[in-house]
Amino acid sequence: MAVYTVSQVAEYLRDSLEGDRLLADLWVSGEVSNLARSAAGHMYFTVKDQESQLRCVMFRPTRDADRLSDGASVILHGRISIYPVRGELQIYVDLVQAAGTGELHLRLERLKAQLEEEGLFETSRKRNLPPYPKKIGVVTSPSGAVLHDIQTVLQRRYPLAELVVSPTSVQGEHAALDIADALNELNRLPEIDVIIVARGGGSLEELWAFNEEAVARAIYASRAPVVSAVGHETDVTIADLVADLRAPTPSAAAEMAAPDMSLLASQIVEWQRDILAVAGRIWFEKRRDVDSLAQRLTGRGPQVEAKQQRLDELTQSLAKSLWVALNLSRERFQGLEQQLHALDPKSVLKRGYAIVQRSNGGALVKSVGQVEKDDELKVRVSDGSFNARVS
Repeated sequence: MAVYTVSQVAEYLRDSLEGDRLLADLWVSGEVSNLARSAAGHMYFTVKDQESQLRCVMFRPTRDADRLSDGASVILHGRISIYPVRGELQIYVDLVQAAGTGELHLRLERLKAQLEEEGLFETSRKRNLPPYPKKIGVVTSPSGAVLHDIQTVLQRRYPLAELVVSPTSVQGEHAALDIADALNELNRLPEIDVIIVARGGGSLEELWAFNEEAVARAIYASRAPVVSAVGHETDVTIADLVADLRAPTPSAAAEMAAPDMSLLASQIVEWQRDILAVAGRIWFEKRRDVDSLAQRLTGRGPQVEAKQQRLDELTQSLAKSLWVALNLSRERFQGLEQQLHALDPKSVLKRGYAIVQRSNGGALVKSVGQVEKDDELKVRVSDGSFNARVS
């Protein structure tokens, strides 16, 4: 006959309870009673209904502490185990919500708590966006206004950057895995400097793909910084919390990801003025030093005149070198400014080019393969636009 110690029995019961999949991931509804807080901040209470009650403990609660009060009706999440010291069965609680909270909201709060505990929302790990991106990746639906809005902003602000679209579904049963795959695909391209994840507004159900764990972990693992622009400004998804930067709209995300070309042109002109001013000051100071040295050498021997002549030659050489360097800098800045102006969409249109878009969605037409007979088009030229039909 085997005889066991009390500790052995308690440990066996604990292992059995914690090995049960249902009891390890449990939602329970009931009324709070006998609430007490320890000096360390832990919460001890009972959750009960008309027939039964269960002991509960919640260690160092943060966001959920205000939902706990005697008599409050709650839905809590946790795991059932046994406290071996007293042999008491209790629920180890990690999330508390008010009774009546919808199932989706409960799932969302549970995942938020889990990811926050793992550090995915930590602000210290969020990265700054590159100031002058060469390639900007976009994860969104290939149809609809979101992609068009991002394209329009980038063409206006910073046409030097190349837009790389990784198309995905943004709603539906498989949307979360599609979004994660699209993010991973962009991160396999070494040239991508920043990624925009975007979709338009919608209900909690419509935006749910951006609250899935697969999307959160893909954003967290992204090599390139991620800007999230999901839903309206009042919608906050898990993708927003994990991303390096959150934008209120897709258009705002494009503005955050790229600099303004007109401001860059002004900055170049300002840098040119600063360089000329510094070079002129250096030349003046060196000339003053040479003149002072020449005065000290006057009358000091038969070789003074030769040394003074050599100093004059060195002075002239220095001045010539400075002006050559200044002219090269001026030409370089002027070249950059001309490139920026040449890339201005308005300048391109004045040279006889046109922008062709679909009338029913605004998508750019870049190839004859994108249109069919009788398609309605909108053609924009330098002084306006007009409609056309494919014949």
